[in-house]
Amino acid sequence: MIWTAQKELKAQLARLWERGELLRDAVTGNARFPLRLSLKSPNSSDITDRFNDVRAWVAELVKTDSVRVEWQEIRHRVQGVQKLPASVWVETMADALTWLGKHREWDRFLALTYTTQKTHPTLLLWLEKRPLQALELSVEWPQLLSIVTWLVKHPRPGIYLRQVDLPGVHSKFIEAHRSVLAELLDLVLPADAVDHNKKGVSQFSARYGFLDKPMRIRFRVLDPSIQSLSGLACPDVTLDADSFSRLNLAVHRVFITENETNFLAFPQIGAAIVIFGAGYGWEALACSYWMNDCSIYYWGDIDTHGFGILDQLRGYFGHVESFLMDRATLDAHAVVWGYEDRPLVADLHRLTSEERALYDDLRDNRIRLGLRLEQEHIGFQWLTHHLRQLLMVNSCG
Repeated sequence: MIWTAQKELKAQLARLWERGELLRDAVTGNARFPLRLSLKSPNSSDITDRFNDVRAWVAELVKTDSVRVEWQEIRHRVQGVQKLPASVWVETMADALTWLGKHREWDRFLALTYTTQKTHPTLLLWLEKRPLQALELSVEWPQLLSIVTWLVKHPRPGIYLRQVDLPGVHSKFIEAHRSVLAELLDLVLPADAVDHNKKGVSQFSARYGFLDKPMRIRFRVLDPSIQSLSGLACPDVTLDADSFSRLNLAVHRVFITENETNFLAFPQIGAAIVIFGAGYGWEALACSYWMNDCSIYYWGDIDTHGFGILDQLRGYFGHVESFLMDRATLDAHAVVWGYEDRPLVADLHRLTSEERALYDDLRDNRIRLGLRLEQEHIGFQWLTHHLRQLLMVNSCG
């Protein structure tokens, strides 16, 4: 049937709810009602050819609660004067809520709107922008407002999230709602209480002046003559990023590997350390400026993400060299080739020409579909041989 049926009229109203428009009216005061719904009615030919269907359609509209029907008279040459719906109106918000069955949700939204108006009226802007999300958070809204209130009173508090002492609020609650809290806090806090250079949920603490868990760096000293810890040769050490940045070791070479076994078995080398990498994310090393005076070698998997991590690392230390991430190493270990499930497809701009050629071959599946060589499959003799070559070249240089 091409005429607008009851369910289609209701669907028009439901779309306004699903887009948050009706809830938004509670914030803006927009007078939407009476609301005229779109209606397609029968024409004269329909009355001639499908008179009984027309009567059934009219009867269905007449039975529709929560709407007002406006009528028009049509003079038909066969059926005589007929009254047909000309338009359908929803008179009030209450009628709309009754038809949609949304009275409880509406009342919850009004309650949190009222609470927000009393405590932080600026946040009404957020309710206007995200009314459906606010409705989903109606149970948590009092706790969210209490956090906002606390931070307004204690900007950039310099404590851990765990130390925020509010009823019903704990660090896991804050962490679970960091995205929403960030939007709320950006609206109410003064500019000098927000570090706008820190973005994303991972930098929530730094953005609003909380202490963050210290990033940790695990490394091994590869030179027995360097006593980083009294009485221990080549110790396996984990330091927070700040302490690592203050190291004063007689180190000229830094190796980074992503595999723990390779990290633990890395051969002894004079004036060198090896760092256990953590994939993407090198912020922990960013302040270790002493590494700028060292030769840095990155050993990752030979796959697209391995080169992606190398590319990212060069954003912090542009002089990093790749190690055992070349075509010869890949070809020599064909029997242990693996499969990369979700390869990287981005263009990488910090690779050398040789690295970019191999990366493109892997990304574009020119060698084999989804090819990867994980670094733990590279033979130890291959490692030691290439280390000797590397050190020989450096010593000659």
